[in-house]
Parts: sequence; structure tokens; C-alpha cells
Amino acid sequence: MSIPGTPDFAAYIASLPRVLAGAAAIFRDADGRVLLVEPNYRAGWALPGGTIESDAGESPRRAARRETLEEIGLDRELGRLLAVDWVIGPHRPPLTAYVYDGGVLGEDDFKAIRLQEAELLSWRLVPREELAAHLPGSLGHRVLAALDALADGSTTAELENGRPAR
Repeated sequence: MSIPGTPDFAAYIASLPRVLAGAAAIFRDADGRVLLVEPNYRAGWALPGGTIESDAGESPRRAARRETLEEIGLDRELGRLLAVDWVIGPHRPPLTAYVYDGGVLGEDDFKAIRLQEAELLSWRLVPREELAAHLPGSLGHRVLAALDALADGSTTAELENGRPAR
């Protein structure tokens, strides 16, 4: 048995598979439209969010809040966890994605949005029925499942590639 802090333990940890982790928040307006951001480094739209800095001891919730502040300039307490998605994709390790309730933003909040120009081109509010056209692949399903969990008020969606886990 390896003991933490020994070379054998370090080798054991290094041999384990890697999983990426990301966290995002769903922000809405009074009409229920969802705030999406347009990255400059890939096609399609996304929720404000990004990579969890686990090497720095960051939790998914703290990552979603930090990324929201970095990407759109809003520092807000986040609500409950709405969805967790296990995503298998080509050409990268698996991803665990966490989605939190960012709440309803008011007019002053929207005026305060400041995009992180190094990563984002623009933002927009999108009604539920148009989300699938803006969000690629499993992300669209993940956001819809998170909105359903939000409407339910008591569940967290457990997903695999954006679909309910079975």
C-alpha cells in the first residue's frame, strides 16, 4: 500500500486517468431568456463559465462564480446546482460539467456586463425555444435539462452527454 507523500503514492496518482472539469451559471432575464456568450476561440455560443482550477483547490461553485466575474464582469452569489453532466468527446479526456442557477438579472445588471475581450465577442439573451440553435451538441441538452430542473425546483439533473443518466 502506498503512503501519501511517498514516491510510490506520487507515481500511483500520476498513473490515474484524467478528467476535465468545468462550471457555468445560467442567468436569465425577467422573461426567462437565457444569457449566452459568444467565445472567440470556437464556433457556437456558451454559458458564462469555464475550467475549474482544481490544482488551486477551487470548487465547481467557486469556479462558476470566478468565471462569471472574469467573463462578464458580474460577481454574484450563485443559487443551487441545477445539472451535472458527464461528457465524452473525441480528442480530449472526459469532462464533468456543473451548471448553477445564476438567477434573474435586472436592467442594471445587463448594463454592468463587461465582456472579457480576450475570450468573448458578444453576449445575447436567447429564449428557450431558440437555445438548441445556439448551443452545440450536448451543451444545448444540458442547458435545457438545467432549465427543467430549475422549473421543478427540487431536482438536479444527472446527465451523460446532455441526456438523462440511466
